[in-house]
This record gives sequence, C-alpha cells and structure tokens, in this order.
Amino acid sequence: MTSLRDLPSVEQLLQTPPVADLVTRYGRPLTLDALRLSLNETRAAVRGGSTSLPSRDELTSRADALLAEWTRPSLQPVINATGVILHTNLGRAPLSRAALDALTSAALGYSNLEFDLATGKRGSRTVHAEALLQKLTGAESALVVNNNAGAVLLVLSALAKGKRVVISRSQLVEIGGSFRVPDVMKQSGAKLAEVGATNKVHLRDYREALSDGAAMVLRAHRSNFKIVGFTEEPELDKIASLAHEFEVPFVDDLGSGALLDTAKYGLAHEPTVGESLAAGADIVCFSGDKLFGGPQAGIIVGRADLLAKIKKHPLARAVRADKLCLAALNATLLHYLRDEATREIPVWKMISMTARTAKVRAEAWRESLGQGEVIPSESTVGGGSLPDESMSTFVLSLTVKNPDKFLKRLRESNPPIIARTENDKILLDPRTVLEEQDVVLLENLSRMTRTLAPGASAGVGE
Repeated sequence: MTSLRDLPSVEQLLQTPPVADLVTRYGRPLTLDALRLSLNETRAAVRGGSTSLPSRDELTSRADALLAEWTRPSLQPVINATGVILHTNLGRAPLSRAALDALTSAALGYSNLEFDLATGKRGSRTVHAEALLQKLTGAESALVVNNNAGAVLLVLSALAKGKRVVISRSQLVEIGGSFRVPDVMKQSGAKLAEVGATNKVHLRDYREALSDGAAMVLRAHRSNFKIVGFTEEPELDKIASLAHEFEVPFVDDLGSGALLDTAKYGLAHEPTVGESLAAGADIVCFSGDKLFGGPQAGIIVGRADLLAKIKKHPLARAVRADKLCLAALNATLLHYLRDEATREIPVWKMISMTARTAKVRAEAWRESLGQGEVIPSESTVGGGSLPDESMSTFVLSLTVKNPDKFLKRLRESNPPIIARTENDKILLDPRTVLEEQDVVLLENLSRMTRTLAPGASAGVGE
C-alpha cells in the first residue's frame, strides 16, 4: 500500500547532490518552492488514487523542470523568416551592430547622461541626440521621448491643451493596439476640429476652421492604409502656409520616420522628415523603430521656440527616453550622417536587398537541407508603413504534411523560427533572416527534416 510517509522531506532532498546543483543554479528560495510543489503534487496524486510514489530522482527531475519553466525568459530572440521587415509582433526594427555596442557600453557602467563634463555640474539628457538630429534634418531643435505616441501626446499637451486643433477627417487614424488620434487629442486636453470629408478635404475647409479660432493644424500621415479613387487633399506646403497665415503651428505626425527615399528601392515614395520640414512643418514627429531603423523612440524635431515649450512641459519627464535608447539612437543617427545606412542598418539592408541576392541565399539553404524548392514570392515592409507595397523576393518552400503542426515545431525550436504558409507550403524568406542566423536556422530545419530522403519532403511535419 502506498504511504505518504515514504516520501522524502524537503530537507532530505536538499542533502542530495542533484538538488545541491539546483540550488547552485537557481538559488535556495526558488529551489525550495519547486521541491515543495513537486512533493505537493505527488501527495495530491496519491490522495487521488495513485498507487506508486516517484523516486527521489523523479522528484528532483520534476523540480528541475519547474525551475527551468519559471526562469525561462518570456521575451526571447526569434528568427523572422516571414519576409515582413518591420514585423510589429516581432519587435519591429533590429538594431545595427554599432547601435548594440553603444547600448551595451552605456548599460555596463556609468555615463554622463545628465552630467556636463565641461562644467562638472548637472546637465540635460536632451542634448545627447539633439545635435545629431539638427545636423541630419536641418531642424532648429529636437527632443527624443519613449515612442511616437508619447511624442504626439506631449506636443498636443504642451501646445494646444484646451484649444482647437484642426485635422482632416481622412487622418483620424487608428494604429496598432487601438491607438486613435481622436483619443490622443482628448487625453491631451486639445479639442478636435474636424475638416473636410473622409475622401476629400480642400484648403478652404482648413481656412474656415482656422477662421473660427484654432491653436494648431495637425497632419497625421496615413502610413498604414490608403484612400484611393475619388480623393483630394491639399499639398503639405499649402497647409503649412495657411497655418502660418493664421499664426498657428503646423505639426506633421509622420509616424514611419523615413529619412531615405523608399522609391529608390522599387517601393512607393514614403514622405520623409526632410520633406516635411522643407514644406514648412513647424514640428515633425516620427518613430525611431520603424523606417528610421533604430530603437523604440518618439522623435520630435522643428522650431526651437516650440521645442522649448515642449521640453518644459511636465509630461516630458514622464515620456523621456532612457540612456539605452539614447545610446542606440545616436549610433543609428551616425549611420545616416556617414551615408552608410543601407550598409549598416538592418531595416535598410533588407529593403535594399535585391531579389537576386535573396535567391542566392534561398538556394544555399535548399542545398544545405537537400530538399525544398526555391520559388519567387513577395516581401513587405510592415510596421504600419507603405501599405499594399511589396518587394520581389525568393523563398525556400517546403511541402509538408501538416503545415500548422510544422509551424508549431518551428516556433518550439531554439531559437524559435517564425515562418509563413501559402498554399499549404511553408515559406522561409531570406530577406528578413539576418545572415548570422543562417547557421542556426539550417541546424534547426535539418533536425526536422533529416529523416527524409531528398525530394521526399511530403512527410515533413509529421
């Protein structure tokens, strides 16, 4: 008859070498929790009718599994083989090696984040990226905050709280996570003044709204959708001129943060920060981790007098960027200033990759695995940028028996591999797989397919 008295105590288990090793690896408090849970589950099983007791080794193994599960990071690196460059669910823009080195350097020790080395007195963190942003964009001043939603909220709060802000109905956009421009305006205390129709807005609509009194004109770039057909809206410079005629600032929320011309790489032209400033925008807001290709950040550039008000607003402290963001951002800015963005920034390396280069890599994957087919396909920018735009690519296509099951196996690999399916085939796009990830990608794929003879891929995924 099974007796609970035959179970070892926690203290008895602690005296065994395997458990002592767990204490070394995970610490005593967490190991005790795992041992107690392992014993409690055993007691519950016996009371439920189990007729056998696990050995000490089995109890230790159970505790080891619990400890591994508890301490496994929920945030972990993955291999993005989807072909979506700015994959929001996968963290958007990967950092350049220089940005990573700068981030690591700032994280490992102390820095002059808010210390003026020249005077030996307290300094401001706002200076670290400002000079580079001024040089790169030609703006009078700049400020970096935690993300672009924070940037827009801060600008509205500092410049238009309690006042009317004119915006076209066609720009009352929603981005990921139900983030809506009207909601941000409400939160900031600004009052929404919609003009025009969903598909058409005229300069006279803006003039009429401004004649009724307003503190700002806001343009929100429709970066994640298009309005086509019977449409019309004024040019940016015309809106800016009208805003200045009424002596109110014109704020352009670009979102995507393009500094280079996407049209050079076969995509539609995405409005750039430089173009907005040249058209007369007084303030331009954009993201750091979209087409800019850096860390998550909200970047505000524009007129010095307006930026001075924004920097002094109490909300600026709540949404300020930390030292890690600023370090990585500065390194990314230097890539642009050195004219090396397409060579060093991963997002722009992927955008500028030719279909021929993708084909060569996909063929190398096929040769290494001994199976699969290289076929033409399409990559996308993603991240709420350039909707409906795609780039020609070549992918490795695997015919599998159970695509969903195989995708699950890919996600369970170390590191997880995220792919896509099309016509019941698994597609892996080289465009979004970093070159240094090729070895581990192929090792994991090989383990899943090594039992098959070349050309017999129909059984993959069993």
